[in-house]
Amino acid sequence: MAAARFGQTKIPRGSGSYSVGCTDLMFDYTNKGTFLRLYYPSQDDDHSDTLWIPNKEYFSGLSKFLGTHWLMGKILSLFFGSMTTPAAWNSPLRTGAKYPLIIFSHGLGAFRTIYSAIGIDLASHGFIVAAIEHRDGSASATYYFKDQSAAEIGNKTWLYLRTLKRGEEEFPLRNEQVLQRAKECSQALNLILDIDRGRPDKNLLDSEFDVEQMKDSIDRDKIAVIGHSFGGATVIQSLSEDQRFRCGIALDAWMFPVGGDVCSRIPQPLFFINSERFQYPSNIIKMKKCYLPDRERKMITIRGSVHQNFADFTFATGKIIGYIFTLKGEIDSNVAMGLSNKASLAFLQKHLGLQKDFDQWDSLIEGEDDNLIPGTNIDTTNHHATLQNSTGIQKPNSD
Repeated sequence: MAAARFGQTKIPRGSGSYSVGCTDLMFDYTNKGTFLRLYYPSQDDDHSDTLWIPNKEYFSGLSKFLGTHWLMGKILSLFFGSMTTPAAWNSPLRTGAKYPLIIFSHGLGAFRTIYSAIGIDLASHGFIVAAIEHRDGSASATYYFKDQSAAEIGNKTWLYLRTLKRGEEEFPLRNEQVLQRAKECSQALNLILDIDRGRPDKNLLDSEFDVEQMKDSIDRDKIAVIGHSFGGATVIQSLSEDQRFRCGIALDAWMFPVGGDVCSRIPQPLFFINSERFQYPSNIIKMKKCYLPDRERKMITIRGSVHQNFADFTFATGKIIGYIFTLKGEIDSNVAMGLSNKASLAFLQKHLGLQKDFDQWDSLIEGEDDNLIPGTNIDTTNHHATLQNSTGIQKPNSD
C-alpha cells in the first residue's frame, strides 16, 4: 500500500515468449567469491514473483550513496521493501535447450537486483542472464560470510559503498575497481560454465533452485557482456581481458575508470547505447577511442532519456518523484527500455550468430527511429578534454 501511495508503477514483464524465472547464487562465502542474480527461461508454474530488493541493508546503502540522512533508508524500505518484480522465484529452468549467456554488470551505487527489467526481458527472449553484485566497494551494499559457520546460519557481513577520502584522487580508485569488476565478470563466467559441464560449486544460499538442472544449458560459443554506467566501463575492461565474451553492450557508459590503452585491445564488436541527458564531451571522446579500423562499433542515443532510464527505479516511482530525482526522462520509460532492449537483441543476434527474429530491429542499431539519434547528441569539436568524476564535477585534464 505504501508503494502505491508513492506513485509506484510496475516493472514490465518480458516481451518475449518464454516464462522467466529468477534465483540468487553465491559461490565461496568470502568477499572474493561470486554473488549474482540469475534470470532464465523457466517452466510455467505457480511460483511467486521475486522480491525486488530483498534486504533492508540495501536501502541503507542507497541512502548513503544519495548522501541523505540514514532515515531515508527507512523511508525507502517502507515504500519499496515489499515490491516484487515479474519473474517466478526459484522456478525450474526450462530444460532441453542451450541458451546464450549474458553477464551483466551494475552501475556505481547499484546492486544485482535493480536491473530486472533488462534481465527479465532478455530471459523472455531465450537468454540466461547473470547479474553480478560487485564486491569492489561500488555497490550501495552487498554481503558475504566471515566463515563457513556464518554461512551455514546465514550470519551476513555487510559491505557498504566505498566513498572517496578527503583529498583522495579518484582515478586510481575507480581504475582499481574496474579491474576487479572485470575479474568478477570472468570469475562468474567460469563458475557458470563449470555448472554447465556438470561440475557445480555449492550454492551457499538457502534455495529451492537446484543448480544441477543447468547442466548442458549454456551455448558456450554465444556469450556476451552488458553493463550500465560503471558497468559500461566494466564491459570495455572485460572485453579487453576475456575473449570468451563475443561482444559487449555498454549502456550509458561512464568512461572515467577505463585506462587509456584499453580500447586498443578490444577486437570484439561493441555497442554504445546512450541517454541524451547524461553524456558529456570528454566521455564521448573516450568512447570514440574504441573506434578502430576493421572493428565493429555502434552508437545510438535515446532522445529525451536520462541516466536512470536503464535501471528499475524509472518504473518504481510515479511521474512527480521520477522527475524530481531524475529517474524518468521526457520519454516514456517503457518506450526507452523497449528501444534499448530491442536494439540490444538485434546486436546480439548479429554478433552471437543467433537463429532468431531479432534482426527485425536491425534498424535500431543504426538509430533509425523517431526516438533515436544515430551516434551522439554531444558536440565534441574544438573540445579541450576534461575528466569527469563520479560527483558530476568537471575538472581540467591534468595529463
